[in-house]
This record gives sequence, structure tokens and C-alpha cells, in this order.
Amino acid sequence: MPIIEAKNLEKTYDGEAGTASTQALTGATLNIEEGEFVAIMGPSGSGKSTLLHILGFLDKQSEGTYKFNGNAIEELDDAELAKTRNSEMGFVFQAFNLLPKATVLENIKLPLMYSAISEHVWNALAEEAIEAVGLSHRTHHLAAQLSGGEKQRAAIARALVMKPKVIFADEPTGNLDSRSGQAVMKIIQDLNENHGHTIVLITHETYTAEHAQRIIRLKDGEIESDEKVGHRHKAYEYIK
Repeated sequence: MPIIEAKNLEKTYDGEAGTASTQALTGATLNIEEGEFVAIMGPSGSGKSTLLHILGFLDKQSEGTYKFNGNAIEELDDAELAKTRNSEMGFVFQAFNLLPKATVLENIKLPLMYSAISEHVWNALAEEAIEAVGLSHRTHHLAAQLSGGEKQRAAIARALVMKPKVIFADEPTGNLDSRSGQAVMKIIQDLNENHGHTIVLITHETYTAEHAQRIIRLKDGEIESDEKVGHRHKAYEYIK
């Protein structure tokens, strides 16, 4: 059974008084199997961020159906959606979204504070996630003291700490130089290939998308194509 099952998703944003509404998604249908690495591409305004927000419970569709891990989200209330989002989904954003005056450890522990996990294991879980992204030497540094690449690795560790089923990454290399971007893609590929995490990656870069197994292309709110990647890039080849 696919972990993500979306059928005929539509999203319409109401315009301000006197302006027309905007249709951001038009009948998007897709399935993503557990353990897949899927990239979603499209030009600005194509609907890719809207689609990610719906798949990640950050927004709701106007029409269509969406099942996550077999559960129809239309049947879940806001509290159940929030609980599922925190426990089964991890998010990595282009802007990192770290607390600059908090340490790496404190940033990574944030999702645990909204969970039922006992506080006495928070440090151990956070340190495990930090180690997984190779950032143990920065555990007690403030987020503001990190380089861009280190900030994104910290953001990935925060996404990992709850051991989610799916990691949604929205332009994770967009603010990074090429070497830092490759280091981040190496971590993301490793999480998929060696740890079994399902990855949904948003990017406008074909090269970055070709690290995935499938590429879904959007145009004007519609899925234009959904194809397997013939020759996948391996970030491991570029990081020594």
C-alpha cells in the first residue's frame, strides 16, 4: 500500500475583494510508495509548493482525496493532523528555520517537546540525529554560529529526531554553494538508501532532482509527467 495516495487534488485560493480566485492545483493524482525518493519539479507558480504543503498537512486541498499511511486526512481533526505531522513527517526548508540563539542540541529537541516521548530521553535522541548528519562537533554551538551547510544539516537532524516515515525537503540546497549542496544531498540519499526514509524533494534544479528515483513535473497546477530517473546522480561520487 502506498504511504501517500493523492487523487484529483485541487487547490483554489480565494482572491481579495474584487479579484479573481487562483487555482494552484488542478486534478493532481499521484502515489508514493514507502521507501521511495521522489522529486517534484516545476517553474515558479506551477503548484509544487502547494502540493508539498497539502501532502505535509500544512494546508488542505479544496477538492480531491488524500490518504497518508492508509488514513484519509479528511477524517482527521486538527489535533490528529498535528500529531501525525509531528510524529510521522519531517520537514527541511530552504531557509533552515532554526532558532539562531538556541544551540544545535536545543533546536533538534524542538519536535520532541510536542510529543509524548519522555523528556529523559530527549538528549539521547537529539544526539543520535545530530551524529547521523555528521554535526556532533557542533552540538553545543548556537545555530547563528553555523555555516549555511551546517545549518541545513542541523535542519535535517531536527527532521530526523522523531524517526518519521516521510521527510519533505523544500529546495534544501537552494541557499547553499555547490559543495555544501552536495553534502546535503549525500545525507538525504543516505537516509533513503540506507535507513529507509521516504523522501519527497521539491526543487527547480534538474541536476538536484536527478538524485531521486522518480521525477514528477508540474505545470500550471497539473502533473505534466511522472517518470523514473534513468541515470541517478550519486552525491557520494562528489564528496571526498
